Amino acid sequence: MNVKDQIIAFLVKYGIQAVGGLIIFVCGLFVAGAVGRVVKKSLTRFKLEPPLELLIVRGVKLIIIVFALILTVANFGVNIAPLVAGMGVVGVGIGLAMQGVLANFVAGLVIIFTKPFRVGEYIELVGESGVVNMIDLLSTRLSHFDKSIVVIPNRKIVGEIFHNYGAIRQLDLAIGVNYDSDLRAVERVVRDVLARNPKILKEPVAGYGVTELDDSSINIAIKPWVSIHDFPSVPGELYQAIVETFREQRIQMPFPQREIRILNYDASAGGLRSLQDRATTGI
Repeated sequence: MNVKDQIIAFLVKYGIQAVGGLIIFVCGLFVAGAVGRVVKKSLTRFKLEPPLELLIVRGVKLIIIVFALILTVANFGVNIAPLVAGMGVVGVGIGLAMQGVLANFVAGLVIIFTKPFRVGEYIELVGESGVVNMIDLLSTRLSHFDKSIVVIPNRKIVGEIFHNYGAIRQLDLAIGVNYDSDLRAVERVVRDVLARNPKILKEPVAGYGVTELDDSSINIAIKPWVSIHDFPSVPGELYQAIVETFREQRIQMPFPQREIRILNYDASAGGLRSLQDRATTGI
């Protein structure tokens, strides 16, 4: 029997099985896509986190595709029992080799279900801080105000202490005024400046109060609330507006200074000259 006859005999024997297996696999892909879309649409009413929705949809599609692949192999007359056992052994080996990835995956599920923070909130953890940009199954991305991105493995987050600021932050500004200033007028000016800035939130109400009686000034704390995205730019805007308004209202902002009074000496030129001589000679 020549090669051509062998090819024809092979096609006759396995051609129908190959076509049938291919049809089964293609149908499985179409079914997986259709079921995935249905599942995704059904999950929207539960308002789950995007990574969890993606995990469920991909899991359902993967199960259907694997089932279609097993049916395709079985259609060729192959005994799938050893194949399934082999897949189990391979799965164990892959699991041992990817312990770090699996740890991140499990930690990602914990973050998604417990929701200690959400996308758009500002957090500080493991020496890093930023606005939560994305919560993935393996990692969490933080964006900085300088447009850089920090990627943190999820296993580094679960079990750690972190600070969640939420979607707003409180500014901590400080100014100083002269001791002879009208403090009520100062407060009116400051609150007017805050009211004119559209980035300052009306709720919660901004904090205001005298914090310290310094050597040359009365120090005042100003603590308004802003959104996370306005946090870097607002302090400069407020300081400039406060300085300009104080100048218009003739409210003095003193610089550090000290008065030195010399007592018990002759204020005449001779006495002053004698004092200078003593300072020069060290007497």
